[in-house]
Amino acid sequence: MSAREKGVVAAGHPLTAEAGARVLREGGNAVDAAVGAMLTSFVAEPLLTGLGAGGYMLVAGGGEQAALLDFFVQAPTDRTTSAGGAAPLRAIDVSFGDAAQVFHIGPASCGVYGAPAGVCAAVERWGTLPLRELVAPAARLAREGVVLNPEQAYVAKILADLLTSTPECAALWAPEGRVLGEGELLRNPDLGVALLRLGEEGVEPFYSGEVAAAVCDWVWAGGGSLSGEDLAGYRAVEREPVRVPYRDREVLTNPPPSAGGTLLAYALSLLNRGPQPPTLQGVVDAMAAAQSERTPEFLEGLDERGFLERFLATRLGATTHISVLDADGRACSCTCTNGEGSGVVVPGTGIHLNNVMGEEDLNPFGFNLHPPGRRMPSMMAPSIVMRGGEVELVLGSAGSNRIRSALLQTIVGAVDHGLQAREAVDAPRVHFENGVLYAEPGIDVGALSLEDVQVVRFGELNLFFGGVQAVQSRADGITAAGDPRRGGVAVRA
Repeated sequence: MSAREKGVVAAGHPLTAEAGARVLREGGNAVDAAVGAMLTSFVAEPLLTGLGAGGYMLVAGGGEQAALLDFFVQAPTDRTTSAGGAAPLRAIDVSFGDAAQVFHIGPASCGVYGAPAGVCAAVERWGTLPLRELVAPAARLAREGVVLNPEQAYVAKILADLLTSTPECAALWAPEGRVLGEGELLRNPDLGVALLRLGEEGVEPFYSGEVAAAVCDWVWAGGGSLSGEDLAGYRAVEREPVRVPYRDREVLTNPPPSAGGTLLAYALSLLNRGPQPPTLQGVVDAMAAAQSERTPEFLEGLDERGFLERFLATRLGATTHISVLDADGRACSCTCTNGEGSGVVVPGTGIHLNNVMGEEDLNPFGFNLHPPGRRMPSMMAPSIVMRGGEVELVLGSAGSNRIRSALLQTIVGAVDHGLQAREAVDAPRVHFENGVLYAEPGIDVGALSLEDVQVVRFGELNLFFGGVQAVQSRADGITAAGDPRRGGVAVRA
């Protein structure tokens, strides 16, 4: 990094990355930049994240004690046995061209959101700039509108049934009777007001004040389960990251009750026993071993025992990631998700609530089984690779179950093969799950031992394989890369 540079941001949308870079230019640190980028992503990537979402933030380097901030979605009050019962989940079919799948939406799919608490906790814990300053650009963007780029337009197209499932959601996404497309303007002035309120008043309105009351009343009236007690009791939680040695590095990632970081650490540990660099067969075998791991020791500490045994494949993974490295060597890796979105937009707030309680891969034994207050397990795994006590690689990914394989292959590319960030992110990927090997073009599938394995070959790089955003610090300089599979970009400050 040159003397003039303030840092680098990699994110899933140009506006998101530029917002973070602008914060760095204005004197903010990596966490300030990540928060500014995250707030902008609520507007620029509203089908992937938002105030009604949840996520994780990992901070390390620059003299900081490494810590993981958990602000993921929590299970709400169980309404299935109350008077009137709960509304059923609504199933919608989503086509990906060669495949289709069912998503579950509606008020019954909404979990207790964590994004407002996460934003405020991050600024209080690590930030140097006032939250009102970080919020202002995102709020202005919500009022003025965002032109849909090809990636966001594609997501809107395949989720058209979701976006027209309620009058409130359709008013935002289909104001003229059809879902907005590429090049058209999406405006959400109510969200702009909510963001400004977050900047001025903090979490109170969203968890015990007027916004919380509006959310609970609206969801409850629709048959959902969010209660005032659910929101009032929510807190962002600081956790000790998982630490796993890999070659001469240390990889920090997301601890339980998230499952993704634990699976990633397990796969890296297996590869660390073998040759450097590992063969493609070795990488696939590590994926298979992580996928099939069922020991009580592995499951201990996860909120839902047995969750890892039932992960489902071929899901959209409506998630976005931000990676930041500042001039002081401080790194911030932040992943957020709204599920696919519930279709529930609370009037007067602009908030599109998550559908995490309707996600089959987070509810493998059936819906409405998690006790109130339980953090939902997740595959999200914001990660940082350390070398000699300094940050070498900041990364994370979207992609639901493919997150672990996308991150594993990116780390192997950078550490074992010496690739720069762009090369490591762009390299073709594989993913193994449930007896199926998915492969992008450029993978020599014929070199693998694949007895009793079904192979699915993709014709081009595909968002199915995740969306890794990475920033890398090496002796020859700083490089960064946004994943082309999901329209990611990197911006220097």
